[in-house]
Amino acid sequence: MSRPIHNCPTIIVAMSGGVDSSVAALLLLRHGWRVIGATMDTGHGQAPEQAAAVCARLGIEHRVVEIRESFDRLVVQGFVEAYLSGLTPNPCVDCNADVKFPAFLPLLQESGAAYFATGHYARIARLGGRYVLRQAVDREKDQSYFLYRLGQDLLSRCLFPLGELTKGEVRKLAAQAGLPSAEQKDSYDVCFINSGDYRELLRERAAERLQAGDIVDQSGRLLGRHQGLANYTLGQRRGLNVSLGYPAYVVELDRLHNRLVVGERERLCRSEALLGQVNSLFADRPEGTVRGQVKIRYQSPPAWAEIAPAADAPGLLRLSFDEPVWGMTPGQSAVCYQDDLLALGGKILRVL
Repeated sequence: MSRPIHNCPTIIVAMSGGVDSSVAALLLLRHGWRVIGATMDTGHGQAPEQAAAVCARLGIEHRVVEIRESFDRLVVQGFVEAYLSGLTPNPCVDCNADVKFPAFLPLLQESGAAYFATGHYARIARLGGRYVLRQAVDREKDQSYFLYRLGQDLLSRCLFPLGELTKGEVRKLAAQAGLPSAEQKDSYDVCFINSGDYRELLRERAAERLQAGDIVDQSGRLLGRHQGLANYTLGQRRGLNVSLGYPAYVVELDRLHNRLVVGERERLCRSEALLGQVNSLFADRPEGTVRGQVKIRYQSPPAWAEIAPAADAPGLLRLSFDEPVWGMTPGQSAVCYQDDLLALGGKILRVL
């Protein structure tokens, strides 16, 4: 939180009503900012009402920003289309870059604020004249993975007040201040899926595109029937209802023949993939080979790898791990770290 406040003391804070954004607002108030709480109304959940209660407790102004149409079109429907295309999406990554963070920019101009802040566990640093992301002090809660697509226009206007704190310290501050969110549990669910099962959303929005087909093993032997490839993801084990004499996993979604291929776990251990939609935080375009520790999911352990332009796929990058990793999945994001700096990230388009 080292940004200057003497010229423009107003800041917008993204308020969800949860403990993290509540404490972010609290800390900025204590640092002398005039804080305005802003809640994105996505049409899902109770964030506007919950945030209003927190803002009332803090004695700050609260505004609601309507993003229902863009959220539904870009995030929810994008999520559905990804599954129908055989991908496993990460909606938080796309929502941050395409919907929620950009929605703050008009609000900054309207309110005369220079910056906006969120309750994400991450840090921002300057490197070679550019704004870059650093992992949070609390590595178990670090959320920089979800922010890798943010460009310079957004990072230059953003603050992450919780980046230097642990989750325990944040909860303690909330309790001491008597915030209503102090004991609120962390949510790990996709915010627009009430049941916790994405398949219900697929049936609701695209039932006619879920075509039944065969379940086969790696030799093509028929094992059963599936009710639509979008209902399955690579690496899935539960709900297959097949017996092979060994633990069976989904190892391929054969969209050409509408077949679900199952096999042994080892089939999912791979070393290379092609990345697209890449964002390099160190430069406008990634140049040469970048080496670092790469995470292929938010909760996956980082592993050493190299990322370089793909000679046989112009415009894409080739991700090459030193050792095979389990569960690389098209649609997920691969994010590369050098020490605690986020170097670049991209969408996994194809596993090689």
